[in-house]
Order: sequence, then C-alpha cells, then structure tokens
Amino acid sequence: MLGRSGAPTGSAAGVRSPDPGASPSDATALVVYPLTALISDIHSNRQALAVVLADAAERGVRRYVCLGDVIGYGGRPAECLERIMEVTGTGTHPDGSPRTTALDVNGNEVERGLCLLGNHEQALMQSAEDFNPRARAAIEWTREKIGEGGERYWNYIGELRPTECDDRAQFAHGSPRDPVKEYVLPSDARNPKKLAAMFGAQQRDVCFVGHSHVPAVYYADQRFFAPSGTEGPYRVLSNPGERAIINIGSVGQPRDRDTRSSYVLFDGDAVTFVRIAYDVAGAQADIREHAALPEYLAERLGEGR
Repeated sequence: MLGRSGAPTGSAAGVRSPDPGASPSDATALVVYPLTALISDIHSNRQALAVVLADAAERGVRRYVCLGDVIGYGGRPAECLERIMEVTGTGTHPDGSPRTTALDVNGNEVERGLCLLGNHEQALMQSAEDFNPRARAAIEWTREKIGEGGERYWNYIGELRPTECDDRAQFAHGSPRDPVKEYVLPSDARNPKKLAAMFGAQQRDVCFVGHSHVPAVYYADQRFFAPSGTEGPYRVLSNPGERAIINIGSVGQPRDRDTRSSYVLFDGDAVTFVRIAYDVAGAQADIREHAALPEYLAERLGEGR
C-alpha cells in the first residue's frame, strides 16, 4: 500500500513508500542535476525502447543512463545498441567517428550519459556457459548478428564499465557488491546479511540497479517499497544516514507479471517510477522471425515473467 506521507505502511515487514513530501535541504537545492532517465535490461526489444525514449523526451529528460543488458533475448540487438549510443552520446557513429553529443529521439541535444556492462554483454564477450539453454541460445545468435556490424559494436561493448558514479548516485547492473551478476530481489529485504554486504560495498547513498527486472526500493534497515505503476516523484532519502538501493526494473522484459516497460526518472533528489505499455506483439514477432531464438522468449513477453 502506498504511503503518501512516507510513514510505514503495510505489514510488519516494514514496507513503506519513499517520502514524497519532504523538501530538499538548502545544500541539495544549490546543486543542478539534469533530469535523468534510468533504463536497463532492454534485451534487444526495439518496440519497448522506442516507447520509453519517447516518453522520457516528452517528460523533459536531459540525460540518459543505461544500466546494461541492451542485448540478449530479443530480435533487434544492433538497433537497440545504436539507439543507446545515440541517446547517451557514447560509442561511435556508423562511419566510425566518435560521438561527441547525445541526442534524444526528437533530435534535441541532451547531456552525455553513460551505458554500463550487463551480464549479457559480458557473456557476449566472454562465455554464456552459466546461462540457461534459452538465454545461451539467444547469446549465440546475438553474437552472430553483432558480428555482422563489424568491429564497431564489439569495440563499444568491450569498453563498457561495470559500475559508475556521479555526485549523487552509483550505477550498476547487478548490485553494489557485484556490479554485473548479483541479483537484488524482493526476498533480499528479509536477508540482513546480504543487505549488509551490498550496502557495505555501496559508494554513494543511492545506488541504481537493474538485472532482476523487478522495480523496488531497498533500505539498509530492511524497509522495502515496491511501486505498482507510475508513481512519484518520491524523495527516497529523508533522514540522515539513510542509504537505498533502487531497482529500476526492465524496459524490454519486465518480470513482475506486468507487461509494461519500467524505467525511472531521477532529478538528483527524487525518483519517479514509470510504467508504460508498448507493442508486445511486435516484439514477439521480432523474436519469432528468427528460428534460432526459442519460442519461450516471445511467450514470456506477453505474461511479464
């Protein structure tokens, strides 16, 4: 249950929402932070990415940060990589020249962002031996498709970093402790040992992650908040000494039984969770177009799992 006052709500497990009513401190107000769209786990889903980027541009986003897993599972890896390079201002142009500016989907210049290494990018460059057979089949097919684009995509993926920080937040694909592979899951809110280890490795008071495909906010004291739709803005840190890990969910393959894409807006102080519908059937058709991609990967998009 959403607690608009920020007071504890729900069960004895300590579920509460972030505080939407708290005012930023004077120090916070002096800092200019670009409205940032945090996106993750696109998984070669061009339809979902297009809808999210269009929505973000309409909301006035000035910077894009991708937490990894641009590729894997879906049928349009190269197109999604190209779009991420464009909106983050990273990588190179098709002619091989370095990108010096970032452009949103409307062609407007925005601040340069960043893209991180996800476990699917790592598997593409190294090995997918620890993936399940369906995910491994998708990586093998993706490796062939990326190869058709020449060295440019390989060079880009090979230069992605597992974690980055700015003045306000840390960004990772998995967790602060293991930026590429560790999952942060709702059950972890009841695992004080794991929470302590993750927060102990955290480099900023807020760390944004993806990987699990389930949007949520985790606090070091085991408080936990799971948004149910588009909600916010919420000031996540309201009290001195608080720290939070925020899972932004998945753009291209949500797994919380909600088929809508999930992403987060961050203004340096408050977050807004956004859920938005996209052309699921179109994304399924992109997968089914390629016999090497398992049918299951298309089916699960229609169920949000």
